[in-house]
Amino acid sequence: MRTVLLHSFLILIAGVILTTAEAQVRLPAVFSDNMVLQQKTAATIWGWSSPGQKIYVTNSWNNTTDSTRATGGARWKLTINTPAAGGPYTLTVTGGNNSITLKNVLIGEVWVCSGQSNMQWSSLNGLVKEDSILATGTHPYIRLLPVTHSTSEYPQDDQSAVWKECNTETLKSFSSVGYFFGKKLQTELNVPIGLINASWGGTPAEVWTPEDAIAVSPELKAAADKQGPNEWRPHQTASAYNAMIAPLTQFAIAGAIWYQGESNVGEALLYDKLMRNMIGSWRKAWNKELPFYYVQIAPFKYGRKYGSALLREAQMKTMGLPKTGMVVISDLTENVQDIHPRQKRGVGERLAGWALAETYNKPVGAYRSPQYKNLEIKKDKAVVYFDHAPEGLMIKSNDKKAKATEFYIAGEDRNFFPADVKIEGDHVIVSSREVKNPVAVRFSFNSIGIGNIFSKSGLPVAPFRTDNWEVDTKEKE
Repeated sequence: MRTVLLHSFLILIAGVILTTAEAQVRLPAVFSDNMVLQQKTAATIWGWSSPGQKIYVTNSWNNTTDSTRATGGARWKLTINTPAAGGPYTLTVTGGNNSITLKNVLIGEVWVCSGQSNMQWSSLNGLVKEDSILATGTHPYIRLLPVTHSTSEYPQDDQSAVWKECNTETLKSFSSVGYFFGKKLQTELNVPIGLINASWGGTPAEVWTPEDAIAVSPELKAAADKQGPNEWRPHQTASAYNAMIAPLTQFAIAGAIWYQGESNVGEALLYDKLMRNMIGSWRKAWNKELPFYYVQIAPFKYGRKYGSALLREAQMKTMGLPKTGMVVISDLTENVQDIHPRQKRGVGERLAGWALAETYNKPVGAYRSPQYKNLEIKKDKAVVYFDHAPEGLMIKSNDKKAKATEFYIAGEDRNFFPADVKIEGDHVIVSSREVKNPVAVRFSFNSIGIGNIFSKSGLPVAPFRTDNWEVDTKEKE
């Protein structure tokens, strides 16, 4: 009898323990103290609990409570309306026998920062000119979420990183491009800024693209299959997306910035298609036409003359997608032997210029680099017209006698010669004694070209070519 009673008692205790354990409500790591929620939106809050468990979410900005019930799969999700920017607030989630209160929550603008090493690089990598600025980077209204490097074969619904206040310690290992982007936004908009850094050095764009967005194209799949193993970074299609982006796609954001392309130079002709598929898949996952602003890769001696020129050309084409924008950074490159330009502040601030102008409709002045518009042939001269140079063009040089560089001109024989250039307002007149009947002009169309033609507002002209001739991608520099 005593044995039976003891057995029953143990079963009762086990049941109580099991019931208590099952009743625990849980949240993904992206919901933590110090987080930023996107302002003026229906923000999704989600997590796990016992099947059928009633869940309550209470916010302190208007002291209202929203509720839902967990599914049979032990998952729950609801949306809450966020106010205009402000804080700090609290957010309390209650379910069953436990309650989670998130503290120091801000409402503002949230951006994802992604790409490879030039996005990942921080002051730990030695940015010299900007280290002193980064060393004083304490901003209580900027919050950082540094997503941990990880991969997965399948899309995940959680990751391990939590939000941190921006200070001199947390900023040390955070994306410097992302920080300067966020700092500019915070200064100009005067709202809290949340920055999510999901970047990984050396990664090709395929690892940030969902599997189905690659599989739809035999060309993209074949190119993705060429990405070989590397001890420093993943190479499998979608592997970084699944572990580092997918867990965030229910979290409301304003948009994304992107600095990547160096690892795709070998398949440059497919990069525009790849990026269109990737951006489209991100927008589908977030169920929003996310603003997507990115960086054109910098001049670097890859060893092949045209590989990176073709990739920059592809990046220019991607701007055909709505709500995209590209910053040109050739002038922020000091050493074409270094694939990591050290001037990250200018990169971040130029990206912020696009966001401020296009996403937030702020009058920021010039934010777009002059871009090739059209070509006219007038006898032995070629006249090149540009968009986005309303005040005209100029040569930027400390030498008052400097001539325009990186312009080349060719006739029907397709042999290019260095050109003489005359600037007239928003167009240039290009010629050469070697070319009597010109048909094509190129500007900085090579791997290491750093031109000195700028808009009078101070932005470098984007590299271009007026022809569509096939180039030898194996030709040496």
